[in-house]
Parts: sequence; structure tokens; C-alpha cells
Amino acid sequence: MSPWRMTRWERGGSPAGTDTDNGPGEPATSAEEPVRRHEALVSVRLGPSAPGSHLVEYLRHEPCAVDAWWIAADVDAVVRLSADSMTMLHRAVADLRRRAGVEVAVANYILRALDLTTPADPCTGKDAPAWAVSAA
Repeated sequence: MSPWRMTRWERGGSPAGTDTDNGPGEPATSAEEPVRRHEALVSVRLGPSAPGSHLVEYLRHEPCAVDAWWIAADVDAVVRLSADSMTMLHRAVADLRRRAGVEVAVANYILRALDLTTPADPCTGKDAPAWAVSAA
């Protein structure tokens, strides 16, 4: 489902009716709630003439780059980017495509983390969100 059609709760926001009294355009955060960061996992395939050292050097100077891994698959690397806004995150993905010698970059934007700590009752599946219950 498209993030535009999801409810705020499905995107990881507060359930309906729990908003604080913030003005329009202000995020609904409390003092103890961390500021939400936008993240993406970007699959990268280097161009035929681009050395891997060029990508590594670019990522060392990219402020949005958090982690990166060389991958043994049809892509060469996976890069985790994190930014304060979606605009900054989109710009970081675009810069990775343009400046790092990347032939193909596929961005997978992270909506929210799954809660793997809440155990489900094996008989009923209660007390666990639907996405945390085993499909088996």
C-alpha cells in the first residue's frame, strides 16, 4: 500500500485521538519522544569503470551515510542513509546516483521498525500487532 494512502498510525505515527495540541505543520512529538529521522536502504551497482574505492571515499564524506556493506549479489553494495527530512533523503539518493559512480541505485525507504519484542500468544495471536504474528 502506498504511504500516501496509509493512516498515520500505519506509517508509525500516534493512533488517532492521541495528538498533542500542536499548531498546524508542527510534528506531534512529546518531550520524551525522539525526533523522527527518515531512512533508506539503497542497493547500489557500480558502473563498469567506477572503482569501489570511489564509492567508499564518497560515502565517508556524505553526511547522510550511516552504514554500508559490500554484498555478494546482483548489486555491489547496500548503503543506509538517514536524514532529518525526506527532501534531504531524496537529495542524498540523487547525489549517490550522480556523484559516486553508481550505475543503478534502488532506494527502499524505511517506514518504521517492526516491534519484535512483543511476544504473541501462540493460540490467539493477541497482544501482538498483526505484522508481528508469524505467518506459519
